[in-house]
Amino acid sequence: MKPLDVLGVRVEMPTNQPIVLLRERDGSRYLPIWVGAAEAAAIAYAQQGVVPPRPLTHDLLKNVLDELGHTLDRVRITSLQDGVFHAVLDIDGGADGGGQSIDSRSSDAIALALRVGVEITATEELLEEAGVAMAGEQEDDEVEKFKEFLDHVSADDFNTGDQPSS
Repeated sequence: MKPLDVLGVRVEMPTNQPIVLLRERDGSRYLPIWVGAAEAAAIAYAQQGVVPPRPLTHDLLKNVLDELGHTLDRVRITSLQDGVFHAVLDIDGGADGGGQSIDSRSSDAIALALRVGVEITATEELLEEAGVAMAGEQEDDEVEKFKEFLDHVSADDFNTGDQPSS
C-alpha cells in the first residue's frame, strides 16, 4: 500500500463539480477523486481545522469510535469501479490484524481519516490505473500545481467505462 497525502479540495470548472486531490507521498502520482459538495466541505473543514458547534456526520463517527473504545487504523482507497472510487475503513487492526474492515465511500473515508489523523493509502495497481503523473514539479508549489492540474483536467479524462465519473 502506498501512503497518500490530501492536497486539497477545489471546484472543477466549467462543471462546478468538487474534486479532492491526493498525492502519492513518496512519488509523483496524483489521484483525483470527484466528490459531492457536502463531502468536499467536510474534507475542507477537516483540513482547515474548523470545529463546528455540533458534530457533523464524520465528527459523529469519530466520536462513536472513540466512545466505544475502537480505533480507526487507516483508510484504504481500494478500487475504481465504473468511474467510482471505493474505500475501506480498517478498524481495530482491519484486514491485517483481526479487526474489522468496513466498506466506505472514498470521500467519507478521507473526511474521517483527516479528523482522526490516520494514514490514507492506495494500492500500486490503483495508482497505476487512475493516478496521474506530474514530473518536474516543485514540492513547495503544491497549491499552484493543484490549480493548474484542475484547469486542464475533466472527469472524462478518468472515465474508465461507459458510466459517468462520480
